[in-house]
Parts: sequence; structure tokens; C-alpha cells
Amino acid sequence: MILFPNSKINLGLNIFSKRSDSYHNIETVFYPIAWSDILEIQPGVNNPAKAVTFTQSGIKIYGEPNQNLCVKAYHLIAAHHPITAVQIHLHKIVPIGAGLGGGSSDAAFTLLALNKLFSLKLSDSTLQNYASQLGSDCAFFIRNTPLLATEKGDHFTNVDLNLKDYHIVVVKPKISVSTAEAYKNVSPTSTSVPIKDILKLPITNWKNHLVNDFEESVFQKSPSIEKIKEKLYKHGAIYACMSGSGSAVFGLFQKPTDMKTLFRGCTIWEGKL
Repeated sequence: MILFPNSKINLGLNIFSKRSDSYHNIETVFYPIAWSDILEIQPGVNNPAKAVTFTQSGIKIYGEPNQNLCVKAYHLIAAHHPITAVQIHLHKIVPIGAGLGGGSSDAAFTLLALNKLFSLKLSDSTLQNYASQLGSDCAFFIRNTPLLATEKGDHFTNVDLNLKDYHIVVVKPKISVSTAEAYKNVSPTSTSVPIKDILKLPITNWKNHLVNDFEESVFQKSPSIEKIKEKLYKHGAIYACMSGSGSAVFGLFQKPTDMKTLFRGCTIWEGKL
């Protein structure tokens, strides 16, 4: 079975307070984009000592294979349901440390694949519950539609938002941002205008109202990321913002564009929303 775990952008990100469980209460809208990894899962040799075999190619993923979220997703399902051994191969394309949710998507798609491969017939709500145990934004990728996320990012409300007429450019510099470090440096604030209300405004008005609370501290530490946002606006973006905790920055455009020569040394992805 071959799947294509896609990534996401954040439209606005408000950080309200730190929780007793060390997470933060946030508000954001997750919006799926088509920049994807390639995930292959197939039945493996039934060996009790090694129920899952994990290999990867593409962008190098550092760390022990048994700590990969795809492997953790397998063990989470195996702890509750009768599944047999599998072989997992992940070809990593979506940059790591970019705020695009690539690792979370890989984990969620592993859950979806196992559910189908072994005919478990688990509901979306059950899969979301499992996904939330793997990471705060993993659960989004089970439904994979625009959603307003609150609390620690795993409580969802439908949002009426369709950006299919717009084009997106995502710029990932060589710099990566640790999510843990980003939360450590951010100062929680309050906002009087909910994101869902801001999104009802014309997109041309988002620039002045739809903000990502991570930008202030991340830009201070890495001014080159802020310069990417400025350049996207300079070259016609109607809205630009850092995604999640960074370091990727995206711009929304009214027509296709080619930005590759403007951001040398960066990884660029362009597509239609």
C-alpha cells in the first residue's frame, strides 16, 4: 500500500497560555497542502522479535528508527488490535523543522494505512484519539480538511474556508526551528478577535489581522526568516506568514508564479490550494 502524506500550513496561530500538562492552549486553522512524502506499508515477515521494519530514503531522518512516529503509530495500534508484522518505508520529501507537520502527517497516514490494511474498521474519531497520543497536530491529518484547532491543537471545529482559487509558495530556508525551543521563547498573549472571524474578511485584509504569535521571537533569533516573508510580499503575495513554529514561510498569490530564482539556497514548493 502506497500513500502520500501531505503537509499543512497554519492560518493564524494564537498562543493563549501554558497548560498544566506542559502544552499550550492555542488557536489556529490548519489548512492542508499537497506537498507530500511517500509512505509504503506492506505485510512483513511475522517475527515476534521484530514486528515492524522501518526504512527511509530522501531527506535524512536522524534518530533511532524505533523512535520514528510511523513506528510508534504501528505499536500504538498493535497494543489495541490484532495486527501482524509490517514493513514500512518512508521517502521523506517535506522538510523537517519547517512547521509543516510532515512527521505528524506520516504518523497519521500510518494509522490510516493500518486501519485499511488489516480491515480494522476504526472510525475517524477513534483514529483521531490514537493520533493525538502521538503528537498534538497528528489528529488533524485523519480528516485532512480545513479545521479550527483549539486547546493544545487537537480539538477541532469545522471551518468554512475554501482557497482553491489561490496559489501558494512555500519557502523553507536551511535553518530549522525546534518546536520545543519555539514554545520556550514565545510569550502567551490574548486576542480579542477570534481567528474564525478574521478569516471571514477578504484575504487582502488578512495581512493586518491574521498573525502567528511565534513570528516575533523566531524573527528576532533568525532575521533571515523574516526577510523571506518580506520578499514574498514584495513580489505580490496577498498574504504571507510563517507556518506553525517555523521555519517555513508561505505566501498566497492570485496567480501562478515562479519564485525559485528569488530564494537561492532554500527549498521551494509551489502549487494550487
